[in-house]
Amino acid sequence: MSDKTKFELEFAVNCSPNVLYERLSTADGLSEWFADDVRINKGIFTFLWDGSGQDAEVVKETKGKVVRFHWLDEPDYTYFEFLIQIDPITKDLALMVTDFADEDEVEEQKRLWESQLGELKHLLGS
Repeated sequence: MSDKTKFELEFAVNCSPNVLYERLSTADGLSEWFADDVRINKGIFTFLWDGSGQDAEVVKETKGKVVRFHWLDEPDYTYFEFLIQIDPITKDLALMVTDFADEDEVEEQKRLWESQLGELKHLLGS
């Protein structure tokens, strides 16, 4: 397997950090925009798309600020992470997304995230 390339995206989101965090860290919240369905069993999140699933575990979490998932079938150093940042002066809220992809798939993955986050922002009325 080739090495994965890390990439980061930033999205301005207009809602409260707690509402956003709920959509990023819970099965119900994630199933509203990220996957067709999300189930949790013994700490393992199963994300379902078109009937097939992929398992991930939370490897880092700071309530209200960050949640990092690791796909169980991907290399140990990879993850996808949602980080909520609030500008101390403007109070603007930004969502930082970090993910890994094969080098030739980074642009495609970025477009996928942009589509998914568009769905989330629509859901939040942002």
